[in-house]
Amino acid sequence: MEIHSNVVKSNTGHLCLHITSCVYHFVLTSRVLIFYHHSKHLGVTSFTGTHISTVSQSPIAAPRTSSRTTELNMMRHRKRVAKLGKPADQRKALLRALTTEIIRHGRIKTTLVRAKAVRKHVDHMIQLGKRGDLHARRQAMGWIYDKDLVHSLFEAAPDRYADREGGYTRVLRTMPRQGDNAKMAVIELV
Repeated sequence: MEIHSNVVKSNTGHLCLHITSCVYHFVLTSRVLIFYHHSKHLGVTSFTGTHISTVSQSPIAAPRTSSRTTELNMMRHRKRVAKLGKPADQRKALLRALTTEIIRHGRIKTTLVRAKAVRKHVDHMIQLGKRGDLHARRQAMGWIYDKDLVHSLFEAAPDRYADREGGYTRVLRTMPRQGDNAKMAVIELV
């Protein structure tokens, strides 16, 4: 048995492959490669788009690869989440640990980028402590690692920050770190 094949580009822009008894049409859309198969006995003898569209077609979608490879990778302009050089789960664990230690000790020394990233979480926990209801307490327990620390925060925060509506932390720059010259800071409760 001898197989002959021809590759022709139709006037609709589809790439058509003609193999003795079958016609295969490949249509590359924005995300998937659609594969049309037409047998000769269905009456497909032409590679023009008008004749092919009159025949019953059975599209088979090729398996999709990652959508990131087919789409343009845009830049992260104005996406102000500090990545901290970590995947999302490790970043969340780091921010939770830093928040817990700031509330426990009142002041910690860390890098400037980490201090600026954790500041909003500490402020949010203190805001929850000022609110004082059950839902706020459960939200704080979901973020702070120490249960007893949450109880002491909810007892002390309404009195300590009664006259303050925000800005419960202060970030002070210090000398760069000795080993890698990273910018360091002290973050403390006001």
